[in-house]
Parts: sequence; C-alpha cells; structure tokens
Amino acid sequence: MTTPLRRRGKVAVAVFATVGAVALTLSGCSSSANGTTNSSAIPEAGTDDGATITMWSRAPLQKQATNAVNDYNKTHKNQVKLTLLPNDDVEGKVGAAVQTNSLPDLLAGDVVRVPYWTKEGVFMDLTKQIDALPNKSDIQSGHIAAGTVDGKEHTLPFVSDISVMVWNEDLFQQAGLDPAKGPANLDDFVKDAKAVAGLNQPGVAGTYVAGESGGALAFTLFPMIWGSGDDALNKAGTTSLLASSNAQKIYSGLRELADMPNGIGAGSKTDTGATWTAPFQNGKIGVMAYPFTAVSALFKTSPFKIGVAPIPGVDSGSSTFLGGDAIGISKSSKHSAEAWNFLSWLMTEKAQKTVFADNNDTASNIKVLENDYTGADPRTLIGNATVKTGQTPIAENFNTAFNAAGSPWQILIQDAIWGDASKTKANNDAITAALGG
Repeated sequence: MTTPLRRRGKVAVAVFATVGAVALTLSGCSSSANGTTNSSAIPEAGTDDGATITMWSRAPLQKQATNAVNDYNKTHKNQVKLTLLPNDDVEGKVGAAVQTNSLPDLLAGDVVRVPYWTKEGVFMDLTKQIDALPNKSDIQSGHIAAGTVDGKEHTLPFVSDISVMVWNEDLFQQAGLDPAKGPANLDDFVKDAKAVAGLNQPGVAGTYVAGESGGALAFTLFPMIWGSGDDALNKAGTTSLLASSNAQKIYSGLRELADMPNGIGAGSKTDTGATWTAPFQNGKIGVMAYPFTAVSALFKTSPFKIGVAPIPGVDSGSSTFLGGDAIGISKSSKHSAEAWNFLSWLMTEKAQKTVFADNNDTASNIKVLENDYTGADPRTLIGNATVKTGQTPIAENFNTAFNAAGSPWQILIQDAIWGDASKTKANNDAITAALGG
C-alpha cells in the first residue's frame, strides 16, 4: 500500500510545484491594462456599475456559491458569472490561469490552500478594505487569518463548512444505544461504533473514514485533537504535533475498530474522498465525523433519523474544523472595485442571513449565527454553536503535507490504523519535513 501512495504523491507534488513557480511570476505584476489592481483605489463599498465579474468556486460548494451569486445578481447592476470547478481540477486550473494572467476577478478556494496562494501573490492586498468593514469583529477570523501574510489581509470567508459528529439514530436504537445521545468522548465513540458493528447487518458498519483522503482525515480527526486541548500543528505551521499521546489514542481507537468485523466500513482504507459521505447517507454507518453542509442537506430527505453533536475530545471538550472556502480578488482582476462590491455585500448581516441562515447553511458572521436561525432545525443550532471553538490549520505547505495524494499524513493514518503503528513518530517527522520544519 505504501509504494503506490508515495508514487501518486510525487505526481501531486509536481503539480503543486508548477503552481508555485507560475504564481511567483504573477506576484511581480502590479497593474492590469483595463482595471484597478491597486487596492488603494477601491471605494469603501466598491463599485456597482453593471460590470460582469468572473468568479471561480469549487463544485462541492455549488449550493452555497449559487445562492450567493443569485442573491447578488438580483439586487445589483453588476452581474457575477460563476464557474464551478471540480475539486481535483482546482490546482491545475489556477496554475494555468496564473501562467496566462487569466485568473477570474474573484477566486474562492479551500481555506487550507489559501496560505500558499497568498504567499505566492495570487490575491490582491485588501487590508484597507477588510479593516474598514464595520462588522469585521463579527466575521469568523479563520478565513481572514489564512489569507494574511506579513500582516496584510487578502481574503474573507466565502463558505464556512464545519465538521460535526453524526449518528444513525435508527441503528443506535437497534443496537441498544440511546438514539438521542451521541458520543461525548473517544471511549463513547468506540463503544457506540462497536455496538452498531455487532448488529451484523449486511453492509452496516460502526464507523467510516476516508483512508486515502488527507483533507477529509484532517477535517474529521483534527477536531478530536483540538477538543482534547492539543494542537495539530505549531503556530508557524511548520511542525506536526500529530504523534502526541492523545493523537495516538485516537488512532488506536480506530485501529481497534478496524480489527473487528464491521468496525470500519468496507472501502474506508482506499477511499480517496470522492464518495466518503455516501455510506452514512445510505444508512449503513452508525457514527462518524461528517461535514455539516452534507448532513444538513439530509435533514428533510433522509429515511432514517440523524443525530448531530460536536466532535468530542479524547476525554472531554469538543471542537470543529473551520473549513470551506475563503475568497479574494485575484491579482489579474480587471474589475477589482466591482469584485469588492460583491465581497463587502456578502459580509453584511443581511446577506449572511439570506444566503446562508435562510438556507440552513453555516453563516460566517457570529451575530447571524446567534440570532438569525429562528425556527431552524435544532441540529443546525448545534452545528452553529461549534464555530466558537473551531480552528483552521494554517500552513503554507499544507497541501503537500496533508491534502496531496500519498501525503505523509495519509501514510501516517494508513500505518496507524491498518499497518505498522510503530511508525507513527517517524511518519509525524515526515509531515514536519513536508511542512518545511
């Protein structure tokens, strides 16, 4: 298993390096022929003059991106033309567009990729505009921090996605568990998963992980580490702390499930993340960490009852991964004043309510999260409450260390759950090396 993973990783790293090289070329640009690339010239509220603004976002966030664009286009002269990119195509598309100076006006991307893009000059410096936002203190700060380099701010939250613990209440009841009660710690999680596994129903498993998706693994496992009071990375994002005592307890719990029949769903070991949410959606998984955007879409359609809770720490506490996409104005934008008009509108409480709260999605404004979900599904309120304790890992080389196919983080998990668990410390050192530490 290790060999092919590492081989694929080399390909991914090569693509990553190409992006970096061309982005460095872009960082030297200071203006465009037809637009305003000097952010100091952008009015406080931007410009709404009927321009067409181009925008790229990731396809998995189609619902939220489309809602934002449609709401803006209905009420403004400017019109945003949205292009949705398959998740796996984003790096290549951005890299190619950097080479030809043809990035869209607005670029939204996975928040963990944003530090690298920002460092390489993909985004325009928006410090003056962001600092002038009247409600900046109410906006979740993780997506701003991800785009901050040398004290200069480049990005804002676009779509906030959080990770939560979900469970199939029907399977819990059949297994003799309290269907109204999710796991409060690691021991509860393992015990609940074992009970569901013990049902021995066709295709039913205790839990599920995306074993070859570094992004999904970080999204679901980091919160358990943070909830325990530990860090996953040092503050500089250059040292991995994923061989800590609590981290190894988490890996051991998953290994214990992997060693029993039906403990971890079939396909977990080789799941690249393309379909990792499907087994729970199909009613086949007892309990697992899951994206809130995906589970909220099931509230009204699922044939089985779903429980939602924060992801617990090893012994106590809880946290969430403040994921999703951050958004900024590209350095090659020809309509930066109009693009800022869209961003400043999106940060208003009114837009956060109509685009996100009214559609049961997670707003990026703390006041909206607290006040504008009246009548919402109670499970949405549970998800919203996790934002205050959530974190976003920030590391320039996060993609290489974690997201890329065959990353050292993927190898650590493969060894810890299904392979040689004694390699955890060595694999953790490999993550640190990939981070540049």
